[in-house]
Amino acid sequence: MALLIIPMTCFGSTLATSQPCQTPDDFVAATSPGHIMIGGLFAIHEKMLSSEDYPRRPEIQKCVGFEISIFLQTLAMIHSIEMINNSPLLSGVKLGYEIYDTCTEVTVAMAATLRFLSKLNCSREVVEFKCDYSSYMPRVKAVIGAGYSEITMAVSRMLNLQLMPQVSFESTAEILSDKIRFPSFLRTVPSDFYQTKAMAHLIQKSGWNWIGIIATDDDYGRLALNTFAVQTAANNVCIAFKEVLPAFLSDDTIEVRINETLEKIIAEAQVNVIVVFLRQFHVFNLFSKAIERNINKIWIASDNWSTATKITSIPNVKRIGKVVGFTFRRGNMSSFHSFLQNLHLFPRENNKALHEYAMLLSACAYVKDSDLSQCISNHSQGALAYKANEVTERNFSLRNNFLWDYTEPGLVHSIQLAVLALGYAIRDLCQARDCQNPNAFQPWEQIQSKCSTECSPGQMKKTTRSQHICCYECVNCPENHYSNQTDMDHCLLCNNETHWAPVRSTRCFEKEVEYLNWNDSLAILLLALSLLGIMFVLAIGIIFTRNLDTPIVKSSGGLLVCYVILLCHFLNFASTGFFIGEPQDFTCKTRQTLFGVSFTLCISCILMKSLKILLAFSFDPKLQNFLKGLYKPIPIIFTCTGIQVVICTIWLIFAAPAVEENVSLPRVIILECEEGSVLAFGTMLGYIAILAFICFIFAFKGRKLPEHYNEAKFTTFGMLIYFIAWVIFIPVYATTFGKYLPAVEIIVILISNYGILCCTFFPKCYVILCKQETNTKSAFLKMIYSYSSHAASSLAISHVSLDSTNSNITTTDPSSSGRSAAWQESKDLQARAFAHICRENATRVSKILPRKRISSI
Repeated sequence: MALLIIPMTCFGSTLATSQPCQTPDDFVAATSPGHIMIGGLFAIHEKMLSSEDYPRRPEIQKCVGFEISIFLQTLAMIHSIEMINNSPLLSGVKLGYEIYDTCTEVTVAMAATLRFLSKLNCSREVVEFKCDYSSYMPRVKAVIGAGYSEITMAVSRMLNLQLMPQVSFESTAEILSDKIRFPSFLRTVPSDFYQTKAMAHLIQKSGWNWIGIIATDDDYGRLALNTFAVQTAANNVCIAFKEVLPAFLSDDTIEVRINETLEKIIAEAQVNVIVVFLRQFHVFNLFSKAIERNINKIWIASDNWSTATKITSIPNVKRIGKVVGFTFRRGNMSSFHSFLQNLHLFPRENNKALHEYAMLLSACAYVKDSDLSQCISNHSQGALAYKANEVTERNFSLRNNFLWDYTEPGLVHSIQLAVLALGYAIRDLCQARDCQNPNAFQPWEQIQSKCSTECSPGQMKKTTRSQHICCYECVNCPENHYSNQTDMDHCLLCNNETHWAPVRSTRCFEKEVEYLNWNDSLAILLLALSLLGIMFVLAIGIIFTRNLDTPIVKSSGGLLVCYVILLCHFLNFASTGFFIGEPQDFTCKTRQTLFGVSFTLCISCILMKSLKILLAFSFDPKLQNFLKGLYKPIPIIFTCTGIQVVICTIWLIFAAPAVEENVSLPRVIILECEEGSVLAFGTMLGYIAILAFICFIFAFKGRKLPEHYNEAKFTTFGMLIYFIAWVIFIPVYATTFGKYLPAVEIIVILISNYGILCCTFFPKCYVILCKQETNTKSAFLKMIYSYSSHAASSLAISHVSLDSTNSNITTTDPSSSGRSAAWQESKDLQARAFAHICRENATRVSKILPRKRISSI
């Protein structure tokens, strides 16, 4: 083991006087003994005095510029430690503290860090160099601070050597979250990533897209600037200028750079929003000069100065415009308020900062409260002699409200949380150890001590009712959220359109694209039914072609009409194939159009057939004359089908169906055809329904015509099947979603098609194949004669009944001779009517059958 002893030399000066320090203890700003010592780093003074441009001797100069807000932060740490000591949290164990003033300089902070790392109970102030610090015992167990990220990073790199816990209450630089570079660093405030994201979101929502940025030339300013630039670019916000100011007031160029920045702001007149990542003393100087130049803008404040009383108390500060800022979460301040009210009673023997504050109050005893801050700032630039007397004590007690007005609740709460976090860690370690012994545990063991167990990836922290952010519960990330690191504050949201995540997921999974695939079992079944239907169509076509001259085929409208209807059925069955497979723009446009036009043509042909049959066997002269005028087969078929073609054409031109990705489901993307226009889709189906209803009416009228050659009753039944199928389809289609939505329409198309095909052609095929004796010319004429005779008899009886009514022949007790005469007269009338009808039908049949080989009835 290598050992290097570095003696701690005495350097620097006391805080209240200009005399150099005599011992290392003179370098301490405030101290209090205890079993376990906690270090503190606070920039109580804003800069160091320097008579030269750069250091020529390795010594730390005098610190000047007393910062009231930072002094209050040291009091918040002291108060929090006193609260723990007066509570049962650490029973019998007292916390002590050593607080150092960094003077807003990295060099001074590192000197204080060296003393933190010096060996405990050593006769000399030495820091040992070792290969393994696991058993090394430094003088403090943990460090709270520093406030500025630039200083915090330098200190953290030194503390990493011994893995000494460092808890910052204000350092927000995003890089500090890197546990590889800063393994012992902890903080009670969020990183700048969230602040810059909120700023960019605020700017984007406010409609501002042309802004300026001012930042400090240090790690905090540069990192915040870079992160914010990325956030603004993502929100379509442009940055007009970026100005960088020296990080420390000891830099002689700071005044020049502030003036140059203000000139830039004036030159960029179009920029009305400026984002400021600066320290409080930078903002104070910047705003003071901006007021002199009458610059009025909207200023976006970082958490560094958004609630600083030093800024709000600038004379005429309202003239600079509006300030919108972000700040830390606040806590209960009542206890700290009471502490400040009784601060004059607090012992000052080992608190140089409190001594200096009392001295400055004495120097400004006759200054109004509104000017007290400026008076303290002016007097703290040099050395003042301090004399304790009754006047000073009385003035101290009367000025307590002044400190409360300068308190920043967010920062005080963060300091309280930092101290309490260490308190709970020490409590856990001391449960099985005697912590009154300073050697009870090493500093690095506190990093392993947590109020709550570590949240694993796939979980996030949920704060409990306790005000301590270190105490939390681990809850699983909900669906579509994930976390890929331990102890994440919140789960990250997956892109719901392309990815998904189950509960407690550590990453997002890409959504699977689904559609009704060809190898899907339901798709195979539907395709098989469609192919079976096509085979039926082909078989019926063959049967009708081979029996061309039979009355059954002729009564069906002839081979041409049958071929047209069968072709429509073929196209209907074939259209189902366009509903299966990966949707394409072509298939989306084709499937509905093909089905709509072909089904309309099929219904139109069946409509004409029903009208022709009703015309042929109608014996009512008025109805027959009406049907003759209506019966125009080719124009009606073309007109009915043409209307549907026009509907589909308009649909395809103005709102054509197209492929759409349905991302509403949590785990899959449904690739489907979006119909383009629900109105057009409904119009197409509604038009088919109107034609089917008219066809149903005509078929229903002719349902009692000759049995073997009349398809009207089967057409009626086929139309009923169609109506039932499509009435059920509408609510099912509207409530179904997913990849099986096209299958719903396929099923309805198959039911409609099979229903009409079976009802139209299967009975005829049955007669052709199984009852060939009825499918002859003689059987056909006999059937016509039988039906005509029955119709004539019915008509004669109707006439007799009508004549009897018109003659007012009514009797209650007719004689037998009267009944015989009436019966004879009815018989004669029926015979004459029957003979007349037979002659008319015989003449019609004799004229039509010889003249046309292919006739229809």
